[in-house]
Amino acid sequence: MQDNLTPLPMSVFSRPSETTQDQSSAAGQATSTAPQPVKATVVTPPIKSKGLNTSNVRRMRRIIAEDAEWSLAIVPLLSELCIQHIVKNFQNNPILTQLLPEDQRKVLDHLSPDLPLTVTANLIENENYWRRCCTQRWPVCHVARHGGSWKRMFFERHLENLLKQFIPGTTDPAVILDLLPLCRNYVRRIQVDQFLPPIRLPPPPRDGDQSDSGSEGEMEESSTDHYQLRDLVAGLKHLEELDLVYGVKDCGMNFEWNLFLFTYRDCHSLAATIKACHTLKVFRLTRSRMDDDKARILMRSLLDHPALEELDLSHNLIGDRGVRAAAKLLSHSRLRVLNLANNQVRAPGAQSLAHALAHNTNLVSLNLRLNCIEDEGGQALAHALQTNKCLTTLHLGGNELSEPTATLLSQVLSVNTVLTSINLSCNHIGLDGGKQLLEGMSDNKTLLEFDLRLSDVAQESEYLIGQALQANREAARQRALNPSHSMSPTTSGPENSAG
Repeated sequence: MQDNLTPLPMSVFSRPSETTQDQSSAAGQATSTAPQPVKATVVTPPIKSKGLNTSNVRRMRRIIAEDAEWSLAIVPLLSELCIQHIVKNFQNNPILTQLLPEDQRKVLDHLSPDLPLTVTANLIENENYWRRCCTQRWPVCHVARHGGSWKRMFFERHLENLLKQFIPGTTDPAVILDLLPLCRNYVRRIQVDQFLPPIRLPPPPRDGDQSDSGSEGEMEESSTDHYQLRDLVAGLKHLEELDLVYGVKDCGMNFEWNLFLFTYRDCHSLAATIKACHTLKVFRLTRSRMDDDKARILMRSLLDHPALEELDLSHNLIGDRGVRAAAKLLSHSRLRVLNLANNQVRAPGAQSLAHALAHNTNLVSLNLRLNCIEDEGGQALAHALQTNKCLTTLHLGGNELSEPTATLLSQVLSVNTVLTSINLSCNHIGLDGGKQLLEGMSDNKTLLEFDLRLSDVAQESEYLIGQALQANREAARQRALNPSHSMSPTTSGPENSAG
């Protein structure tokens, strides 16, 4: 009995492993004559207590992994590994259209917004990817101004930034023209508020006997020519809006008037550009110090333009000669909006516009604010509005108008059923002029906005005019809610009145 109570040696507990090793070595002998050394994979920790429990020993065993980086993490799916490889090598081997839609979304979600445009422009249409590109580059993004398309917004703003930083004679034109194949299908609007002039080098010293006379002014102007848009616009087949300002922003202490010079070469090149762009609907050239001669060059190129609907030449130096060219344009175009605010238009120019306006059937908005047409020009426009059947918005604020113009406009209000907005602010209408306008408003049912601020009109007249406008707006709202009801007054006859 004592022999049965003797503790078993350690070799007993390792026998299963030894047996396994013997079996593996025996199997190895079948293929090779020399015995192979066996590497132990199980380590038994030392036993401190005299009493030995087999379950405790087995519980303390530890497996030694051969791979130091081995873990219990689940191995990624093969499809995930493939997607990671595609994303990593997308610049050199772009694979997208061959994938399933759900795999395409995963690839696009992990692509870097800094990939070259030559890779992504004509391959990726996903709006979420272009949204990431836009928000990473610009902190403020108004995608609604770009038709609600993030891709269109990215290419339009990217092209605009290149144009703003282009320096003639220094920047390679290929920087812009190489972008054409990538953006031609997406750019519909170009808005550039800065054109940098060439870098001027100091003039060489001249001999003292040379005369200062000659074409020094012409040479100075030609040295400030800006980037010519002809080749760029010709490649944009869907361009609809062109908004330009020939000037420099943030010039600081380096200010010179030449930085804001719209040269004759610029003018001729731009005129040829917009004449050849048959898809252009909106053209704006503001704050560019454009005078009458340059305005006439531009107007001549716009005659019989097949698509132009809006022309904005505000904040320039256009006088009566330039406005006469604009009046001629009204008779030879489909123009609907004309903005000549803050120029040098006087009575003769307003009379030219009035003559064209009397027979025009397209223009719906005319803005002449901050000019000086005075009563002579204001009365001419009022006479034209008595027969005009298309103009809905008229802005004559800040034009030195007074009571005679107000008297004629009151007659217009009585007969005109098209005008919905008039602005006579910052004029000298006076108390009697305000009463005349109030009398005209009593017979008007279509005017919805009438701005008389700072025009010396009595508060009572201004209040009563406001009440009439409120009634017109309410009637217009009712007509919009119930279009069939608006026909009842015209169809009602004696039978309705008798009832």
